[in-house]
Amino acid sequence: MNLIKSKKISRGRTPSGQPNPVDVHVGNRIRLRRTLLGYSQEKLASMLGLTFQQVQKYERGNNRVGASRLWDISKVLNVPVDFFYEDMDKEVAQQSPRAFSAPETTLCFEEENNDIDMDPMKRQETLELVKAYYKIPNRKAAKYLFDLIITMSKSSTERSNDIMDMEEF
Repeated sequence: MNLIKSKKISRGRTPSGQPNPVDVHVGNRIRLRRTLLGYSQEKLASMLGLTFQQVQKYERGNNRVGASRLWDISKVLNVPVDFFYEDMDKEVAQQSPRAFSAPETTLCFEEENNDIDMDPMKRQETLELVKAYYKIPNRKAAKYLFDLIITMSKSSTERSNDIMDMEEF
């Protein structure tokens, strides 16, 4: 009997068998938000009724996140579902499973001005600042610090505008 072996490509994986870059991006966004909130993988898993290994697999992109699970994750992490797709590079978006299963069709993307290096939300400094803020035990003091930062940012913007206005004279 002659058996025909066919190469099985797992759904959602690249032809080389690697996790799909879109799934990896979504997993990275889950990790980012979890970390910003100060949750461990164990805590997030218990809030979702999962094992921490499952959360780990989601975050690495090894397991795809289904629509209903992504909905649950968005509710637990208090973000809209589209948060998980924000800041996705065009190159990553073009590697969706559809691109591998129907390569003759082209995906349409809006031209974006991706200034990733300029995005403060991508900086380690931002993550550390947010984590430190949420570690402040005195929430009233934290609120005062928040108000101070907002006031300082407004006054520095006003001063910049004043300087620009003065340069026009």
